Amino acid sequence: MIELLVVIAIIGVLSTLSIVALNSARTKARDAVRLANIKQIQTALELWYNDVSRYPTSAEVTFNTPLASNGITYMALLPTAPTPTDGTCSAAQNTYAYVGSTGGTTYGLSYCLGGASGSIGAGYHSAYPGSLGQ
Repeated sequence: MIELLVVIAIIGVLSTLSIVALNSARTKARDAVRLANIKQIQTALELWYNDVSRYPTSAEVTFNTPLASNGITYMALLPTAPTPTDGTCSAAQNTYAYVGSTGGTTYGLSYCLGGASGSIGAGYHSAYPGSLGQ
């Protein structure tokens, strides 16, 4: 009977450790998706800039819809941030926000990471042309 209780306790400890490791992996995966989304959006914005000679205005960018101009689709669907929120990000910060400049010479693309990813720390960041906002 004691041996059975020891085996059950060991299984409980191992399952607890695996759940903690799985949650950490999920958090890192959501941050990887956030960074990949921002890089893809930046690529689509650069393609737009090459064709139109300006970045889109804030009114021309709506997340969860296509990014298109003059019949050309630059991104089939602008992604939204994965949920749930992680780390220091609040629910309000766990969104992507785009702000185009007057004249279309630059833009700001905001996002939040729950943990550090490479050289980019946890927290709220703004990406600009050629930079992820490190």
